[in-house]
Amino acid sequence: MKKVAVIQDLSSFGKCSLTAAIPVLSVMGVQACPLPTAILTAQTGYHSFYCEDFTSKMKYFIEEWSKLEVTFDGIHTGFVTGEEQIKNIFLFLEKFQTKETLLLVDPVMGDLGEVYKLFTDELLVLMRELVKRADVITPNVTECCLLSGISYEKLHRYSNERDYIKAVDEAGNILQQETGAQVIITGMNPPSADTDKQYIGNMYLDGNKTFYRAMEYNGMSYSGTGDLFASVIMGSMMRGESLEKSVQLAEAFLTAAIQDSSKGQVPSVEGVNFEKYLKMLL
Repeated sequence: MKKVAVIQDLSSFGKCSLTAAIPVLSVMGVQACPLPTAILTAQTGYHSFYCEDFTSKMKYFIEEWSKLEVTFDGIHTGFVTGEEQIKNIFLFLEKFQTKETLLLVDPVMGDLGEVYKLFTDELLVLMRELVKRADVITPNVTECCLLSGISYEKLHRYSNERDYIKAVDEAGNILQQETGAQVIITGMNPPSADTDKQYIGNMYLDGNKTFYRAMEYNGMSYSGTGDLFASVIMGSMMRGESLEKSVQLAEAFLTAAIQDSSKGQVPSVEGVNFEKYLKMLL
């Protein structure tokens, strides 16, 4: 069985990070080996939460796993609490990343044009270095703009879908060329000529081809959907499936979970009802 080291936080409520990655990878036939970066009573979108930062504990995982002489087929990184955690991730990669190891980096820094509270300029510098080590990167539009230097505000001043998609494609190509990685830009929300409908889409770029797919959007932003998306990509690639097929599987899985959550009027902070749709990933 293939093993993936998942370097993310553990939040008891919010269905994100490790509580999203572990069940997804497990049902896809992959052993998830968690390295918790922090333990939270609930994800940070809740009005109250306690966070125990595990930055100083990460070195013990590196040391102990080195003693066990374990190897990983994949490494999956997500939300980090600051610069020191990224430095620890670099130490982890020095020990465990090989030419055969697939590194997927979800560069969690912001969304909807806003950076998260823990964001700093130094974090951005280090994240730009981390994505250069990656084989696959899964930024949302905000993160793609931060990493590529393209203006998010300018991007969202485009009044038609074609110009918006062209601008995102430009940002994605800059990021792809700088890193050499396969890039999946998530959460694209282009302007629509149909005022009664909104659409959300994902774009995939690998330096040779680009594809873009859009689906109807209910206007909600649920906790953990990016983590679920990235985890399906990792699980699918561990099974030897193409990235294009991986993206399509992730989209179908999330569409079902989001529609179910919307019908059930689940608060966005609680995440989506993905558990009953894990069978789609078998």
